[in-house]
Amino acid sequence: MKVYMRMLWEFDITQETRFMELEKKFVELEKRRPDYPKGGKRLQVISGLSPCNSITWEKEFDSLEDAYAMVEFFKGDDEHENLAELQRPLFRNFRIEFYKVLEF
Repeated sequence: MKVYMRMLWEFDITQETRFMELEKKFVELEKRRPDYPKGGKRLQVISGLSPCNSITWEKEFDSLEDAYAMVEFFKGDDEHENLAELQRPLFRNFRIEFYKVLEF
């Protein structure tokens, strides 16, 4: 079963510039490292249920296990964790959502 995973961050609007600077460093890390998952998309809300000071990272996986494995990969990677430690204080909310991809 294919799964769509979304990670959603709401950040302190007064720290948007710093938050986005750190997010760019995540992008650079992903591009530089061949072992990093590819194909994820980053989106910023223009209009929707989440506030405009939110971003989403999303990607489709072949299974729920593959999606969880990516989350565990990030947790276990020192470079990712070093950047995450700098960014976490700027979070207001964070959540991960999983969706079953309907293939009729």
